[in-house]
Amino acid sequence: MDVIVEHTEAIKPSSPTPPDLRRHGLSFLDQIAPPIFMPLLLFFPKDGLLTDQEKLSKMKQSLSETLTRFYPLAGRLRDNLYVECNDEGAHFVVARATCRLSEVLESPDPVKLGRLLPFKLYDLGDLATAVQVSFFECGGLCLAICISHKLADALSFFSFLNSWAAIARSDGGYIISPVFESSSLFPPLNLAGFAPSAGLLKEGLVTKRFVFDAGSIAALRDKYSNAEMAEVDGQRRRPTRVEALSAFLWRRYMESTQKKGDSIGENDKTYTVLHAVNLRPRMDPPLSDRHFGNISRIALAMPTIDTDEHMIVNQVREAIKEVNTDYVKKLKEGDGHLNFMKERSAQISKGEVVPFSFTSLCRFPTYEADFGWGKPAWVGSSALPYRNLVVFLDTKDGGGIEAYANLKPEDMALFEKDKELLSLASSSASPNLNYA
Repeated sequence: MDVIVEHTEAIKPSSPTPPDLRRHGLSFLDQIAPPIFMPLLLFFPKDGLLTDQEKLSKMKQSLSETLTRFYPLAGRLRDNLYVECNDEGAHFVVARATCRLSEVLESPDPVKLGRLLPFKLYDLGDLATAVQVSFFECGGLCLAICISHKLADALSFFSFLNSWAAIARSDGGYIISPVFESSSLFPPLNLAGFAPSAGLLKEGLVTKRFVFDAGSIAALRDKYSNAEMAEVDGQRRRPTRVEALSAFLWRRYMESTQKKGDSIGENDKTYTVLHAVNLRPRMDPPLSDRHFGNISRIALAMPTIDTDEHMIVNQVREAIKEVNTDYVKKLKEGDGHLNFMKERSAQISKGEVVPFSFTSLCRFPTYEADFGWGKPAWVGSSALPYRNLVVFLDTKDGGGIEAYANLKPEDMALFEKDKELLSLASSSASPNLNYA
């Protein structure tokens, strides 16, 4: 698949940002976020409702209106301190892909999907938002959206995306009025001695997509259900889909890649399992979903190399439970968390800590973005430049999970051949869609 860029422009807000809103301060959590774009690719089949030019016109006009509400996304980042809300606009690319949509979706490859992005994810520069619309030979299209992680977490990303779609189809009931208060909730700090780009690898990683259907997920949930399950809200409950799948994948990673000698003894290493956690409902008082920014943090579990999956589920559950109002109070002070991150970053660099991170987009409104010609046929991700990161997305039917694993080549070569993994997952599954 070749992707040929036809046109680029800046889409500016439909109304100028007021002078008193022209400096959007970054919060401490924004500052420590990695300097990369968060990508999402939405694929729409040919529909016969609108021409390509009519769709482009609708997307540009509605994006302009949306940027008036989400005005920092039309600005430019300055020195990891603030966004200059100067209305320079979102970078907008129009391209043609030299294949049919069905060829891409037959067996989606996260690396090849990167060709449909407007930039490399680490080529952030000072941009806040970039969009690329790629038309296929069959009349289908891909809408690729990239938002700077310096400005938004996953919930904020979907608030923007689905508000944009709602404005495009003139559905006022789904348009969000965002709240920009994160810098007052988590005041910025001097980050001397800390590099937010720690862990970011521009090359040297392999990304594979593994699809677990609803039956496989149910089998894992049943497998990890037992009388020793940690209680949640005073009750024992079976693992969630994400808890079960993350425990399984971590165990398969450890079994396939870590039982080998190296310069640092296995007993001297610390293994960590990290899960992104939304802080909004854990604040006192709780914040609304309209609060925009990086208002999320990580829950940290520390299993040993031979911890079984049942105990991993419990450890992850306990770690997430510890991200509570007391945790948030300490986080607001900032210095302690920053010192912890500096120390942990140094340990990872030395190979003393082996991190494994999970970000779940499950249960987010991934398939709700209807711009006026129907909801997407499939939503996917590209490769991400972070070692030992797994991103979860719902399958379109909502029952299964697509897992995007980003590993070192030598680790992926072992991981993707793991028999237990392959007994439950497919690495070449088509979304099984009906499209033109």
